[in-house]
Amino acid sequence: MSTTTDVPYRLEFSVEVPGTPQQVWEAIATAKGMSAWFLPTDLEEREGGSLHFAMGPETGSDGRVTGWDPPRRLEYEEDWAALMGKDPDELSPLTSEFVVEARSGGTCVVRVTSSGFGTGAAWEQEWWDTLAPGWLPSFDNLRVYLRDFAGQEATQLEVSASRPGDEASLWSTLRDELGLTSEGATVEVNGTTGTTERIGDRHAVVRLAAPVPGILSVVAWAEEGGTALAVVRAYFFSVDAPEYVRREEPTWQTWLESLPVRS
Repeated sequence: MSTTTDVPYRLEFSVEVPGTPQQVWEAIATAKGMSAWFLPTDLEEREGGSLHFAMGPETGSDGRVTGWDPPRRLEYEEDWAALMGKDPDELSPLTSEFVVEARSGGTCVVRVTSSGFGTGAAWEQEWWDTLAPGWLPSFDNLRVYLRDFAGQEATQLEVSASRPGDEASLWSTLRDELGLTSEGATVEVNGTTGTTERIGDRHAVVRLAAPVPGILSVVAWAEEGGTALAVVRAYFFSVDAPEYVRREEPTWQTWLESLPVRS
């Protein structure tokens, strides 16, 4: 196999979201905005500015802003090689571009393109095959954020647990335990109440109403070795949110780890 970094990879998709171009820009091109529907983000809001997405206590992705044209176009590069633990010459930067286009009726279309170059290794194609399923659910969070919480700062809660069995079995358990019967249905779990906004193949989004308003995102991922990973990430919007997360995050972790195992 060639070790020359000349094998192209590309992902393109569009999403329609509520809000003005300025509201959408603030959600996708500021640290405060991206942290309210995606990952905890540090971002210098200018061309050439540094960028960091926190993916866990000791993991993350670093990059820089390469295109800055508010409120229309954002482009940034991430260090794909460093993220994957590869030699710097083995992978190009991972480039992502967001283009915001206003539509009538108070909505915007966000066109997203991600691209990069590798050597054609099998793992590279596998990684790109999982990029869209892993990223697209976040844009369901974005829709709810722009509709109900635009401009507000979020306090995040995140817990995860590996469970025996496959991804389909874990997702079935999560749906049952959360009461995800249909979109629009009421959800009551761990002392919270909300309304189901979206149910996908392996993810769901709930608009939480009480005790703290916010967005709850639930995902099931396949793992190697006969296990699957459940991830619960919530974004809370209230002065009471930091105290709620400090107090209740261990309870959410315990709930996730005690999910029944299905064969």
